[in-house]
Amino acid sequence: MKVLVLNSGSSSVKFQIIETDLERMNAHQDLTLAVGLVEKIGLSDSRLVLEVPDRKPYQDYREILEHRTAIEWVLRILVDAQHGILESVDEIGAVGHRVVHGGEAFASSVLITPEVVENIEACSVLAPLHNPPNLRGYHAAHAAMPDIPHIAVFDTAYHQTMPAHAFLYGIPFQLYKKHHLRKYGFHGTSHRYVTFRGCQILDWQREDKKLISVHLGNGCSLAAVDHAKSIDTSMGFTPLEGLIMGTRSGDMDPAIVPWLMAMEELTLHQVNTMMNKHSGLYGVSGVSSDMREILEARSRGRVRADVAFRMFCYRIKKYIAAYAAAMGGVDAVIFTGGIGQMSVEVRETSLQGLEFMGIELDQDRNAAATGDEAEISSDASRVRVLVVPTNEEKTIARDVIRVLNGIMPEFTPPETFT
Repeated sequence: MKVLVLNSGSSSVKFQIIETDLERMNAHQDLTLAVGLVEKIGLSDSRLVLEVPDRKPYQDYREILEHRTAIEWVLRILVDAQHGILESVDEIGAVGHRVVHGGEAFASSVLITPEVVENIEACSVLAPLHNPPNLRGYHAAHAAMPDIPHIAVFDTAYHQTMPAHAFLYGIPFQLYKKHHLRKYGFHGTSHRYVTFRGCQILDWQREDKKLISVHLGNGCSLAAVDHAKSIDTSMGFTPLEGLIMGTRSGDMDPAIVPWLMAMEELTLHQVNTMMNKHSGLYGVSGVSSDMREILEARSRGRVRADVAFRMFCYRIKKYIAAYAAAMGGVDAVIFTGGIGQMSVEVRETSLQGLEFMGIELDQDRNAAATGDEAEISSDASRVRVLVVPTNEEKTIARDVIRVLNGIMPEFTPPETFT
């Protein structure tokens, strides 16, 4: 089946056509037929990019004012005689939609129905910047393709298996009951994919292993996956919690917020913007939010760039050790995301000092791992260390197949409060 995967943002639509089925999934032989993007929606110079294997990328520009027009543009180019890959839109068997936040309403990927749409809208209070454009993409795609199934795949669903002692905050319980104020976690689709793929590479059964997934990009998070279930993750109620990131502060004393408001005469909105968009690697280094530029500046002796790099790696190391403690051990650590896949220095520095846990890095293997799947631990290491490029779109396409075949697992919460 050819699945159209859509990731609809506020001003962009990322898309892929992936051919997959149960047999291809099990053999890890899903085919990505096309990858594309419509960006700058709402402006006069919107751009569409289409990349097809063994072809020169295609680009076009025009005014696109809404998601519906963007989706229609995508479908037209996919069936274009010169640039497309389909004879007809009818070749698309289903659409998989990335939805950022499912709250406590969704512990699995689901067929989108009017009731599901209502619940996603209700979760928009938890993700006001993401769920509304996710839904605009769905409505646009459903209007263009009303007769095929549309599946919602949630970033948060995978972490619904966290126990209450991991997802609750130490604040009055009534706030959880009233506002669903708790840790949700994000990057769930990525953590699912790399732990699944890592166990395939190692010929392991996930249900028998304790894994730590380390997703490092502009946004960063870890997940502790115990016997195929996420039992903790570093992002929280929002993606601000946890690791130091490109522009996000990560963990910090919450009392800093009112202190800054008083001392700097800032509004709550200004402090929130500072923590999300002007902090992290960018705020500390004064150079960039891009790790590549941080490393270059560090090599030229920029002290703040060096401090930002060390802070970044130190926080990762602390979380790896903490999650090993939470699970009572760890069998493998898996790096993914743009930084996790590409940065030799970040992986090496983040694992230094963890030899007592049985983690031993092979320097040559680590140096050679710059994007592809690889094992970078030494032969003597008790804990395996892998680099696995993430593929969230493939996971979404696979979930479409699972839902349609009635085999989608539910990441059932271990305890609920009524």
